[in-house]
Amino acid sequence: MISSNIGEVASIFLTAALGIPEGLIPVQLLWVNLVTDGPPATALGFNPPDKDIMKKPPRRSDDSLINLWILFRYLVIGIYVGLATVGVFIIWYTHGSFLGIDLSGDGHTLVTYSQLANWGQCSTWNNFTAAPFTAGSRVISFDADPCDYFHTGKVKAMTLSLSVLVAIEMFNSLNALSEDGSLLTMPPWVNPWLLLAMSISFGLHFLILYVPFLAQVFGIVPLSVNEWLLVLAVALPVILIDEILKFIGRCTSGSARSSKQKTE
Repeated sequence: MISSNIGEVASIFLTAALGIPEGLIPVQLLWVNLVTDGPPATALGFNPPDKDIMKKPPRRSDDSLINLWILFRYLVIGIYVGLATVGVFIIWYTHGSFLGIDLSGDGHTLVTYSQLANWGQCSTWNNFTAAPFTAGSRVISFDADPCDYFHTGKVKAMTLSLSVLVAIEMFNSLNALSEDGSLLTMPPWVNPWLLLAMSISFGLHFLILYVPFLAQVFGIVPLSVNEWLLVLAVALPVILIDEILKFIGRCTSGSARSSKQKTE
């Protein structure tokens, strides 16, 4: 879960660096860290040992728990988490479709990236208007001030960012089933407690999305089927990225062991 926490920091930094509206608010980050992260983190304690554990040399007493390669993996995954969380926010504002997924069904107004990055100057734009859009059973309009599109109107984009963050953290927990083993050799069902924990966390997230009172507390709105497809399309690559990193790690560690055996 360290990589996920790095990702949260990265998303906050990227938001500030790019100058776009805030994509995650404190209560949402608290929810992720204190509630949805808890069940998977606990369930990972029931992971079985790696299948090749007896082929690995024992750790030395002075070995660190996190070596440079593991730290590098955490950083790569963390950076992806940040990019995905901020990226989906930008996608909603600037794209009517993404990877063939239609995002225009709610009727929201598309803006350019330049407008989004300079949203604070909205009041100086000539003839800027923002159409009302649907969010669940609500219709969010901006008749009084079109520039509210970047304030109250960011609720759908924030919901997408939060959902991507939750989904990535759930999928990333699958990466933690083994330190360097592939999901092909250590599939998710080797730890049924983790699958149960992921279901609980997703269930809690659906609860705050689709119960109106809770959605209002967390400043989010229900998502459509297409919007969930977008969330999955952005979140699932975290598994592929870590699989590639694990493969590289296995290749390099295997080569190192072979060289050591030859010298001995």
